[in-house]
Amino acid sequence: MTDTTIKATHPVLIFWIIAGWVGFCLLPWFMVEDGIWSFVWLVDGYPFDEDHAPAAFLIGQGEKLWLAPLLVPLALPLLILGKPKSDPQYARILILAGALGFGWLITQGFSIGIRGFNFDWMKALFGEPKIRQFGMGYGAMICATAFLFLLTQGIAARGSINGDVFVVSAIGGVITIVTVFVFFPIAKMLFAAFVTEDGAYSVSVFASKFFDDRLWGLGCFAGAKCGAAWNSLFLAVLVGFITTVLGLCFALVVTRSGFRFKRGMRALTVLPIITPPFVIGLALILLFGLSGSVTRFVAEIFGVQPTRWLYGMPGVLIAQTLAFTPIAFLVLIGVVEGVSPSMEEAAQTLRANRWQTFKTVSLPLMRPGLANAFLLGFIESMADFGNPLVLGGNFDVLSTEIFFAIVGAQYDQGRAAVLAMVLLFFTLSAFYAQRAWLGKKSYTTVSGKGDAGVHPLMPRGLAIPVLGIAVAWAVFTAVVYGMIIYGSIVELWGVDNSLTFKHYVTAFSVRFEEEGIRWTGAAWDSFWTTITIAGIAAPLTAAVGLVTAYLLTRQSFAGKNAFEFGTMLSFAIPGTVIGVSYILAFNVPPIEITGTGVILVVSFIFRNMPVGVRAGIASMSQLDKSLDESSLTLGANSWQTFRRVILPLLRPAILAALVYSFVRAMTAISAVIFLVSAEYDMATSYIIGRVENNDYGLAIAYSTTLIFVMLAAVGMLQILVGRVQIGRRTQLGAEKTT
Repeated sequence: MTDTTIKATHPVLIFWIIAGWVGFCLLPWFMVEDGIWSFVWLVDGYPFDEDHAPAAFLIGQGEKLWLAPLLVPLALPLLILGKPKSDPQYARILILAGALGFGWLITQGFSIGIRGFNFDWMKALFGEPKIRQFGMGYGAMICATAFLFLLTQGIAARGSINGDVFVVSAIGGVITIVTVFVFFPIAKMLFAAFVTEDGAYSVSVFASKFFDDRLWGLGCFAGAKCGAAWNSLFLAVLVGFITTVLGLCFALVVTRSGFRFKRGMRALTVLPIITPPFVIGLALILLFGLSGSVTRFVAEIFGVQPTRWLYGMPGVLIAQTLAFTPIAFLVLIGVVEGVSPSMEEAAQTLRANRWQTFKTVSLPLMRPGLANAFLLGFIESMADFGNPLVLGGNFDVLSTEIFFAIVGAQYDQGRAAVLAMVLLFFTLSAFYAQRAWLGKKSYTTVSGKGDAGVHPLMPRGLAIPVLGIAVAWAVFTAVVYGMIIYGSIVELWGVDNSLTFKHYVTAFSVRFEEEGIRWTGAAWDSFWTTITIAGIAAPLTAAVGLVTAYLLTRQSFAGKNAFEFGTMLSFAIPGTVIGVSYILAFNVPPIEITGTGVILVVSFIFRNMPVGVRAGIASMSQLDKSLDESSLTLGANSWQTFRRVILPLLRPAILAALVYSFVRAMTAISAVIFLVSAEYDMATSYIIGRVENNDYGLAIAYSTTLIFVMLAAVGMLQILVGRVQIGRRTQLGAEKTT
């Protein structure tokens, strides 16, 4: 092959052709026994041992002959090396190779189960397999990825989306992973809603569970209980509204006031998001429970009888507001900072006062952030599991009902699936209500022109109540966290209040020996596992979320609304359902990752990805498309434009995605409780185990340690990501020039 021929071939195409052959000929085709992170197979019979052999060696030994057809789609792209993209054969062969290879991998993956072939035609064609089918390994995974991107390159070569390889490949990649890790497991779970006791499907079974009075009852208007659906809906609307207002107050105080303690308040607002959810519930019980310090103080002062008012909707509302206000703040801070000061200065030049400027210019430009903050608060409340479990009492919500339907004595997967469908309906309704409120208006405030203005301070009539609300909530948050720290250093919480550090010693003791440091504390194994899993999941979550946001805001393609719905679906489903659906979907081939660290990473990526998507959309909606067009006009491709122009202006969104995904991986419980294993035990499941054993001191000590670890991690992420610089003056700089 001549040098000219090689240069005529797109380097990305050559990369995926080589990747496909490497996966087929050199890497273990099936999942190795020690897990995806282990490379012991390199010295354990590779490549001739059947457990670790590549597909090519298996076929050469007369084994797994159903893999042989993959040689055809692997060879087809070799026919077009050196051909220009304008050649009609270029696109056709790539599409044919990618579709054949990817389609055959899916077909053979689902046709061979643990007990052999699932279809008689496969058995007649290839004979009965000697041993069961195992899940995909390195080789199958890389080969499948190569086929997928060969297909997307062929589609781009046909002129789709202006022939942009990066955009078409990004859309194809996101659709594939969302289908595999969101739609597929959820579909397996939801089908259970129609399954009868004998394994058949029946609509009447679904109807009987859907119209259950426990779900839709309105007994609360007659002194009884309302159904879980109405409880969840009312609670979610309240939480979404309150957290959005509080998040906006904090964002305005930090960006539009002269408040001295901005940094401290900014750090304090992030505290609840880095706390295991049930810990906030326990702290509230210590304050406002039947024997809580505040409850007893009020009872003694006013001579009233203590009540259990905290257990029910009030307690869950307070706990969720504490937990989810930081999400609203993280979304809104970037949006509030992104409003162009020049527009506000123009309004003041036209003799508008500060209140008129804020009401008619600033606030309308914040609508995308407000809508996204409400949507995230609404969804988080709907999907929350820990707070209702600790504080719910007789106040039934969908997430806890799903949990008890799965793990309770009834073990009714059908009821759990019906409840999940109702929850999904509410979430989608909120999603479309948000879109209707935003409409088709433009909220662009950052363009390619210079903008060196200064944000005006809030009008006095607004600043006083906003600052009062923010300070009051910050003080309340500080008191709650003070109780958490106090609970970790007392002998026995609520009984023996003598101070001690024994809980920290038990959990995190170390010993220095000649061989080095020995981690002797009971919590170290789960701690290091949690740090590793969260550290891997966070950047992957941010990357997938921001690429998806870029596609949704900057590209137009068929099925865009369905694409956006798919990216939000996993966030709408309670973690309990995610955990069980992952067990059902990934406990058998072709993707067999149950009990491994991979399933934890994957669940965190797709559970937390929507935050990166919504934060990216909110920030990207303020960036003028002329920035992209200028870059493309100057010869850059879409990937270079995204990397060099868009990403530097999205630092608040990147920080929000990284922070949220990391801390949620550290503190998640509802899905994790189903997915952990003896080898991969997470911090939250360990803490739950301590709580179940009434070892509250160690549980709170571990939680407190996690809080400080995540505070340090958030600070480092802030330094690494940095702040967006749009060439604006600071308030101090403005004062110096006047």
